Amino acid sequence: MQSLFLFGLGVQEMFFVFMAVLLLFGGKKIPELMRGLGKGIREFNTARASIEGEIRDGMREDEAAEKAKIKIEKES
Repeated sequence: MQSLFLFGLGVQEMFFVFMAVLLLFGGKKIPELMRGLGKGIREFNTARASIEGEIRDGMREDEAAEKAKIKIEKES
């Protein structure tokens, strides 16, 4: 039961982190902070997916251009 949570944090450590956040921001601000965190994660994932798609498209274009080049060389 040493590390139940992410990053190897145990129950006591998570409790102290939660209490520190509660003291720093107050109970009313925590939902707002979590919404902001969720929105940031969503935007990050959207940007990551977009970049991955662009990279895949670029790789496909390079492969198609290479195949066309090889085809032209074979015909010559």
